[in-house]
Amino acid sequence: MKAKKTLNMITQRAVEEGIAMEIGKTSRQYFDACSIIEMNEQDMKELGIMKNTNVRVKSESGEVVVKAVVGRQTCYPGLCHIRQGVWANQVVPPRTQSTGAPQYSGFPVTVEPVPNERLKTALELVQGAVGMWKGDQ
Repeated sequence: MKAKKTLNMITQRAVEEGIAMEIGKTSRQYFDACSIIEMNEQDMKELGIMKNTNVRVKSESGEVVVKAVVGRQTCYPGLCHIRQGVWANQVVPPRTQSTGAPQYSGFPVTVEPVPNERLKTALELVQGAVGMWKGDQ
């Protein structure tokens, strides 16, 4: 069993995320819809990740802890998805390739199980990104 694995990240939209966004980004529905990473079952097994286990996702731009679930859409080995939003934004590279939009898809991330680490709320992540979060001190 490996402790870490590099995967190709694609952020995505989902119906559950859209509905939850209308309810509010600080709602439980938004948290449940967006604080997940969809992975291939084979990759999860290789990493020793059980369904609904917390994992750390790291990119060149940052890191975030999310809950691993088996891909609800087609998710080939080596590929993973986080729904677009606050959790995905922690790892999305700022490069735009002159398009004006960040690179939301096709960037490498490492994934490792961290079953004892908690997921942060959208508010904690946003406040942490701008240096306002004081709760982890």
